[in-house]
Amino acid sequence: MTRQAVRDNPEVAEDPLTLYLVKRLELAIRARMDEALRPHGLSTLQFTALTALRARDGLSSAQLARRSFVTPQTMNEMIRWLERHGHIARHRDPHNKRVLLLTLTDAGRALLERCDPLIEAIEAELLGAVPAVQHGLFRQSLELGYAALSGHVDE
Repeated sequence: MTRQAVRDNPEVAEDPLTLYLVKRLELAIRARMDEALRPHGLSTLQFTALTALRARDGLSSAQLARRSFVTPQTMNEMIRWLERHGHIARHRDPHNKRVLLLTLTDAGRALLERCDPLIEAIEAELLGAVPAVQHGLFRQSLELGYAALSGHVDE
């Protein structure tokens, strides 16, 4: 039965769009991460930026914004906050003096090490609701959906 046929028949319950289910999951994840990170003085977005720097130190602000799923303006504010709190440092790019590169400080690494188990526990809880034999398929489906809508493979 098409979605329109379901809408035209009040007797039939309409299943939510997959997009709605994905957004609902994202919001639940974000709420849980914010709750877990708050006692450590971090938001989910700040944690994401720090983990992106851990994966690849020496990013520009624009690169970090893309990897952290925020606008350059939001990233600029976040960088100032993270630097003020001693989690990151900025250094001039030796190849382009106009570009500042961001690096994770020892304090930033230590903070991530304290927060990692909290986030891993949330992921374990999520995956605990999915049969173990489907974990790979679940991850692959998320990656394929991202690639289809973004027009490129995950960076």
